[in-house]
Amino acid sequence: MLQANQIRAARALLNWSQSELVEKTGLSLTTVRRMEDEKIGPERSSAGNVATVTRILEEAGIVFMAAGEAAEGGPGVRMGK
Repeated sequence: MLQANQIRAARALLNWSQSELVEKTGLSLTTVRRMEDEKIGPERSSAGNVATVTRILEEAGIVFMAAGEAAEGGPGVRMGK
């Protein structure tokens, strides 16, 4: 499951602001802010919104990693090849 910190980290790798993510996804700024909020997160967003954010970030070159997938530790992100 996508986590709030993964969305923020992905944006940082791409050097995107929240406004840029809003523009690229077509979601509202409020929705993006809530998805990036640790107390709310993508878990409380619609599956469609989570899928949209995931797709846009992956199309931009982001690879999402589950906990322990690439190394010990929690979930993360990296740039694709």
